[in-house]
Parts: sequence; C-alpha cells; structure tokens
Amino acid sequence: MKDIIRIFADNATNTNNKNIGKPGNVGGGTGDIEGSIIGILNGVIGVISVVCVVVIVIGGIQYMTSAGDAGKVKKAKDTILYAVIGLVVCALAATIVNFVVSKIIA
Repeated sequence: MKDIIRIFADNATNTNNKNIGKPGNVGGGTGDIEGSIIGILNGVIGVISVVCVVVIVIGGIQYMTSAGDAGKVKKAKDTILYAVIGLVVCALAATIVNFVVSKIIA
C-alpha cells in the first residue's frame, strides 16, 4: 500500500511533464492521441457505468415498493438484472478499449 501511495505522490509532484494544459491534452496526460482517445472513451464508459448503478438503485426501490405484486416484482428483478448486465458490459468495454487503442496506436 505504501508503494502505491508513493507512486501516486511521485506522479503528482512530477514537474517534468511539459504538455500539461496544452490543447488536445485530456486529463493532463502526455498529449498524445492515444491518451486523448482512451481518456474520452473511459469518460463515456464511466458515465454509462454511473447510469447503470442508478438503474440498479431504481430497480431496488421498485422491488421494495412492489408490495408482493408478482408483476411488479418481476419487472424490478428484470430491471436489476439488465442493469447488472450493462455494468459488466461497461467494465469489459473499458478493458477492450484500452487494449485495442494501445495496440492500434502503439
């Protein structure tokens, strides 16, 4: 754990990066196209992941307020199931995007 904190601290205090703040530089990276594409796509995937979590919460509320009605319970369970599937797809998409972009650009 100390090593991880040390790495973050070293990167935060690194003043050798001359590209920080330049146009086309997403998130203070190195300013290359690979970092920009990965940053944008990971941002989009992150927003979609947050939406999936919100839908899981909505499905949980629907389940709790169904009052035993079989139709409402099934709808709530389906909502939660589809949101979890969406969350898994988002996680896989992030992995695939990072891998593919790094192999294509590099």
